[in-house]
Amino acid sequence: MSDGLIRDLTDEEARASLRAKWGMAEEGVIPAWIAEMDYAPADCVTDALVDAVRQGVLGYPPFETGGQLGEAYAGFAARHFGQHVDPGHVRPVVDVTAGVRLLLDVLSGPGPMVMPVPAYSPQLEIAQITGRERVDLFVDPEAERAELDLDQLDRLLADGAQTLLLTQPHNPWGRVFTRAELEGVRDVVVRHGARVISDEIHAPLVLPGARHVSYLDLEGTADHAVALVAASKAFNTAGLKCAQLVIPDDATRKAIEDVPMARNDSWSSLGIVASIAAYTQGDAWLAALLERLDQQRTLLATLLAEHLPAARMRPLEATYLAWIDLRAYGHQRPAELAKERGRVWVYEGDAFHPGLSGHIRLNIATSPERLTEVVRRLASALA
Repeated sequence: MSDGLIRDLTDEEARASLRAKWGMAEEGVIPAWIAEMDYAPADCVTDALVDAVRQGVLGYPPFETGGQLGEAYAGFAARHFGQHVDPGHVRPVVDVTAGVRLLLDVLSGPGPMVMPVPAYSPQLEIAQITGRERVDLFVDPEAERAELDLDQLDRLLADGAQTLLLTQPHNPWGRVFTRAELEGVRDVVVRHGARVISDEIHAPLVLPGARHVSYLDLEGTADHAVALVAASKAFNTAGLKCAQLVIPDDATRKAIEDVPMARNDSWSSLGIVASIAAYTQGDAWLAALLERLDQQRTLLATLLAEHLPAARMRPLEATYLAWIDLRAYGHQRPAELAKERGRVWVYEGDAFHPGLSGHIRLNIATSPERLTEVVRRLASALA
C-alpha cells in the first residue's frame, strides 16, 4: 500500500531490510515489537546515501562540533519546534543510549540516577553500567494521565539522586510533556542542584494535537542539561549510528569535547549523511508520515474497542508505540501468549516496568491491514 510519500514494505521487503524486527521473527509471526517502521525509507535519505557510497564516503567521520550536521539540525529544530539552536552547540554521538552513558560518565556525580518508569528498556541498566544506582520514579498504572510525580522526584533528589534521565516525548507512554510540566521538573531539579539528561529522540514524531518543547527551551536549563536528538526514529535509520548532543553550556561542551576518543564511541560517516538529508530535505516525507501515524492511532483505538474492549490505552500523543493495559484479561504475560497462540510479536510490559504484569507495547508503524491483523490475533490469543 502507498499513500503518497509513505510506502508500506511487503513482508518480503521487510524481512530483507529490517533484520532485527522482521529477520528475528519466525515465518508467519507478525512483528510489532522493536521500534522500527514497516515503511520504505524517504527517497531523500536513500539518494543521499547512494551518492555518498558512490563517492566512497566509507571512512572515519569528521570529529567536529557544529559543521553541516549542526546547521542541518538547527534548521530542523527551528522549523519543527520553533526552537533556536546554535549550530555550534550540536555534536554527534553514536546513538542516544551511548550518549546517555557518556553524559553520565563525564558530567554526573556518583549519586543515583532517577529513571521514570515505565522506561525505554535498554536504558534500565545504564546507571549500573556507569557504576551508579538507579532509583525509579514510578507512574501509577491506574493514573488517568501519565504524569511525572514532582513530589516523588523531590524526595528522590533530596535523598541523594543527582541526575534525572528525562525521556520526552516519552517511550512507552506516548506522552508529550507540556511546557508547564517541564517547568515543574526544572524547578525541582534546580532546587537540588541536579542534572538532567533529556532524551528527545522521538521529538519529530509528535502527532497532531500536541507540540514538542525541548527541555533546553526553558529558561534556566542550559547550565544543568544536555539534550539528545536524532533523525533515526523518525526516518528509520537507527542502523546508521548517528545521534546528536545539544550542549548550550560552554563549560559542559568543553568537558565533552575533551573526552578521550576511546571513551566516546564513534558515529558513522553515512549516519551523518543520512541525518543531514533527513533534516534538510525530509520535511514533506515527515509530514506524510505523521499523517499516516495519526490515521494508525485512530485505527488502533477502533480496533481495540471492537476486539479488546477491556483494554486500556491512554491517548497516544507522540511516537508510534502504544502502551496498552491488558490486565482485565487476566494474563500475567500477554505478549508471551500473543506470540505462542496468536503468532504476533509485541513487547512484554515488564521489559519497561520490571514487575508490572499485564501490559504490552505495540508498534503501530505498519500498514492498516497488518495492524488490523495484529489486533485480531492478539484478541484471539487472549480470549
